[in-house]
Amino acid sequence: MEDLAHASGATVRTIRAYQDRGLLPTPERRGRSNVYGEAHLARLLRIADLLERGYTLASIKELLEAWDAGRGLGGVLGLVAEVHGPWTDEEADRITREELDARFGGSQDDEAIAEAVELGVLERVPGTADEFLVPSPQELAVAVELHAAGVPLLAISGHLKELRGQVEHIASRFLEFTTEHVFARYLGHRPPTDSDAAEAASMVRRLRPLAQQTVDAELARAMRMFATRHLHHHLGSQESAIEGSETRPVLLPARTTEAVQDLVGADQVAAFVAAAAEREVQARTLDALASSHAIANKVDEKG
Repeated sequence: MEDLAHASGATVRTIRAYQDRGLLPTPERRGRSNVYGEAHLARLLRIADLLERGYTLASIKELLEAWDAGRGLGGVLGLVAEVHGPWTDEEADRITREELDARFGGSQDDEAIAEAVELGVLERVPGTADEFLVPSPQELAVAVELHAAGVPLLAISGHLKELRGQVEHIASRFLEFTTEHVFARYLGHRPPTDSDAAEAASMVRRLRPLAQQTVDAELARAMRMFATRHLHHHLGSQESAIEGSETRPVLLPARTTEAVQDLVGADQVAAFVAAAAEREVQARTLDALASSHAIANKVDEKG
């Protein structure tokens, strides 16, 4: 057991605990000694890999029991690798503290650095005092531009905290949605069969970019709507036809109301319909302004 611990990197205590849980096969008995082989080492390394990916010992035991029963783990491990693989083409970068300070105007703000590390925007490189890993250079570049435009660093980190919570909610809802309508048929067994897991991994590859594409499109639409609204407000444009506190009853088809209720809940129907109507009014207002501007340009060109 000590040799196995040395080869695997696990402790003797950990190996004993795995044996008690049934995660390791019984060793071969030779005289008064227990002898462990390559299968035990491979099993320990696989357990360590699954633990690193976030699996509990209970779920790992289910997977290993399925493997021992001859169901195979190739598809399951392929699915695990697909889900834990990179969800973006962006590559991490490194930056020194001196370079970081220079990008933010030369100011040395230890509190902002600590906040960035806590948020995971920066990760300290072990063994160095002034070097950081940047998991998302794009995110750091956004912070640099916002700071250059006059936004304080702590305000940027506060905004990121708020944004992260909202984005995590969107990701969770997208996962629930796709699981209900797509992945439930592949993951009905625990653990799934090898073929079902392989098909689910293939589906993950197909659906992976859809969440970001949807968010990109909706963010562009929302920015257009709110930017137009802010511009109208600051330029003294006429107020929106649906602004104000006065309300009026509107008749909607029953199936429309039911569909909205299923989507957002009974207590949010009115707010959802009002927001949808306002988006449509804003979009048409902007289209009308753009159309008028285009006509005016044509008249000027003819003149």
